[in-house]
Amino acid sequence: MKIKLSTKLFAGILLLLGLFAAVLFVNYRLAVQVVSNARAVAASQQVTEEANGLLRNIVDMETGFRGYLLSGDEHSLEPYYGGERRLVGLFSDLRTLVAHNPTQVDHLNRSQRLFQQWSAYTHLIIAEKRRLHATNPSMEALEGMPHRRLVEGLTGKQIMDNVRFHLGQFDVVENATRKRLDARRDASIGRAQWISVSAAVAALVLGLAWAVYLVRALARRLTELVGLARRLAAGDYNAQLVDDNQDELSVLTGALNGLGRTISTNIGQLETRNRELDQFAYVVSHDLKAPLRGIESASRWIEEDMGPDQLPAHIREFLGLMRQRVHRMENLITGILDLARVGRAAEVHETVFVRQLLREIAGNLNLPEGLHFELPFFLPTLVTTRVQLEQVFTNLISNAVKYHEHPERANITIGCDDAGDYYRFSVTDDGPGIAAEYHERIFVIFQTLVERDTLESTGVGLAIVKKIVERQGGTIGVESVPGQGATFTFTWPKQPPGAQAKAAKAAALAA
Repeated sequence: MKIKLSTKLFAGILLLLGLFAAVLFVNYRLAVQVVSNARAVAASQQVTEEANGLLRNIVDMETGFRGYLLSGDEHSLEPYYGGERRLVGLFSDLRTLVAHNPTQVDHLNRSQRLFQQWSAYTHLIIAEKRRLHATNPSMEALEGMPHRRLVEGLTGKQIMDNVRFHLGQFDVVENATRKRLDARRDASIGRAQWISVSAAVAALVLGLAWAVYLVRALARRLTELVGLARRLAAGDYNAQLVDDNQDELSVLTGALNGLGRTISTNIGQLETRNRELDQFAYVVSHDLKAPLRGIESASRWIEEDMGPDQLPAHIREFLGLMRQRVHRMENLITGILDLARVGRAAEVHETVFVRQLLREIAGNLNLPEGLHFELPFFLPTLVTTRVQLEQVFTNLISNAVKYHEHPERANITIGCDDAGDYYRFSVTDDGPGIAAEYHERIFVIFQTLVERDTLESTGVGLAIVKKIVERQGGTIGVESVPGQGATFTFTWPKQPPGAQAKAAKAAALAA
């Protein structure tokens, strides 16, 4: 089963989305780990700060207690009582923070029990001191106190040293725990960075690999389709492309193959019909011209049989007019055949010296004596169809002579200019000119500007010229004012149309 192109593209998009989602999920899980470890480190730091605060309060209580023993001043006991009030909550909060660590809980419990012993001891000594001081304000230090030996024996100091020891151990354990948590946090950050980068690179590589696969597959097949289209455009209608992928591009390939077959079939049918039309035109021309020649011959036989003396003048005029109409009909048939055959015969390109061609045309037309025929300084040498270019110039020059009122005094000038890929030729005369409303009509078949009996004309010549020029890719037009002559201008390619197409194709490929 073949996979469609749209399915491949959809699968590629899903792959990229899946990789993106996977990278997001991995990053989320890693971020959770990093945040969890960071919170553990912060919690450990809080435990240390709480333990330090607890120790500071105990030290403050001890300082206040000693100050009171020395001075008997009740104000010295303010730190003692303040610390005592805070320590109850501090021990409870700290125990809550380290509830997950039995070792720390043990150190904390021992410290609290020792503190309670020290507190009971200090309460006893303070009570004795306050009672004796009340009866003897001038007493000094421990004078007269029943438990003086406890103080002098450093009982309280020993208890406090044990408190400091256990709190110190508590701090040592917490510092070790925090270092371990710091290491775990740093490891999780490094692992998160490594895994994130690896996942992103893997997603990028897989995405690029799939994209490259699709691009290469599409580029190869599109190149084949473009090649097929170019071969069809170049006229190779038998070109076919095999594509068994059974996807959307396969449908396009099938359409192009079908188009080529259809065009090839139509061209074959058209060639067959053209051959039939050529044969029909030849037969019709032959069958039409045969009775025309018979009519002309019959008119001459009548003149010969009756003799010039017995033939009335009006009959002789009618017979002459009959032969004139017969010649016009023959010329009309020939012109129609020539118009139909323009572009249907195989074009033979050859080197044409335009100056030499125009001189040969002037010689073949037998221009009247006194007619001035002028050629420009520059006339090009072309590789083109000589017969068609000759036919264009012959029609235009002969029309300039034919329609001139005084051909023996006519002036005909040939011009040539460079127009990029074309040469612009012109044929200028000083004849009667053409009104503006007829500038387009004169190129339509059977259109003439004078009565057919006044001047022999079929109205086909300019239609042939227009068709020849346009098939070469050029244009033709006329500029004229009545009474000031006319200038027929046409463009002719510097290179044959086939060579122009090849040059344009080569330029497109180079670009």
